[in-house]
Amino acid sequence: MIKKILRKSNLYDRAFFINKVGVGKLLVNFIVQRLFRVNHQINVSVNFTSTFIGDKVEFDRNDINTLVSFSSSGSLYIQSLNGITLGKGLLLAPGVKIISGNHSFDDSRKTINTNRIIIGDNVWIGANAIILPGVNIGNNCIIGAGSVVTKSFDGSGLVIAGNPARVIKKI
Repeated sequence: MIKKILRKSNLYDRAFFINKVGVGKLLVNFIVQRLFRVNHQINVSVNFTSTFIGDKVEFDRNDINTLVSFSSSGSLYIQSLNGITLGKGLLLAPGVKIISGNHSFDDSRKTINTNRIIIGDNVWIGANAIILPGVNIGNNCIIGAGSVVTKSFDGSGLVIAGNPARVIKKI
């Protein structure tokens, strides 16, 4: 019965996510999200305590193998004021913050326009990392835990870490 419910949802194609998190947590979130319609507008399973405002976050959903794995515990903050594009195979650890916009120093009601954040395919963002406005991250990159990414890294296969983030090595 549970597999039948999950098969009809967008969770079943993420078998490893189900195995790591457990069917219990996924089922509770599924019931609250789909049946009680809390955060029902989001096309991935999210904790029912999450709040979503706006629709400027884009997932690459053209490929049936698209995978975006959000941590099942811990906080995740995505602010998409100027837009965010998330590639396939993205892994986000607890405490990650992705912030695509900011406000004026003089008037907090005025937003500062920046380029959208673009995160490539197969990127792993470590715990408590912060991605700031206008950043592009290339494919197959790893962002170290606690890193603050303030500039773009367009190369592929990079290990990026530090505050401010810099390339540690190529893989």
